[in-house]
Amino acid sequence: MTFNFANIPLAQEEHAREGIDLILPETSELIWGAICFVIVFVVLNRVALPQIKAAIEKREQSIQSDKENAEKARGEAEKMREEHKEQLAETRSEANRIIEDARQQAEQVRKDIIAKSEKDAEAIVKRAQEQIEAERNRTVQELQGTIAEISIDLAEKVVGRSIDAGAQREMVDAYIKEVAAMSGNGDRTR
Repeated sequence: MTFNFANIPLAQEEHAREGIDLILPETSELIWGAICFVIVFVVLNRVALPQIKAAIEKREQSIQSDKENAEKARGEAEKMREEHKEQLAETRSEANRIIEDARQQAEQVRKDIIAKSEKDAEAIVKRAQEQIEAERNRTVQELQGTIAEISIDLAEKVVGRSIDAGAQREMVDAYIKEVAAMSGNGDRTR
C-alpha cells in the first residue's frame, strides 16, 4: 500500500479555509478558467456556431417545406374529397334515374300486358259468341229440316196421299216463318 504524501498539505489547507472561501475558487483558477472559457467561446463561435446555425436553418427550411407539402397535400386531399362527394352525388342521381326509368318501363310493360290480356279476352269472347251463333244457326237449320220432314210425314198420314215434295217444302217454310215471327226471333237462317 502506497500512501501519497502530496495530498496531505492540500488537505490541511482545505481545513484552514472557512466560510465564503469554501465556495469561491482561488484567483488564479478564476483567471485561467476565464481565459479557457473565452478561447472555447471564440472557437465555438467561429467554428461550431455557424455550422449549428446552418444545420438549424436547414432543419427549419426542411420543416417549413414539409409543412408546406403537408398543407398542399391536405388541400389536394380536400379537393379529392369534394370531387368524390360530387361523383357520389352524381352516381346516386344516376342510380335514382335508372331506377325511375326501370319503374316506368315496368309500369308500361304491365299496362301493355293488361291491354293485351283484355284484347285477347275480348277476342276469345267474340269467337265464343260467333261459335255459339253458328251453332245456334246450325241447330235452327237442323230443326227446320227435321220439322219439315216430320210435317211432311204427318201431312202424308193425315192426307193419306203423297204431296209433291217442293210444294210441301214451301208450305213448311211458310209455317216456320210464321212461328218465328210470332216468337219474335225472326228468320235468322236466310
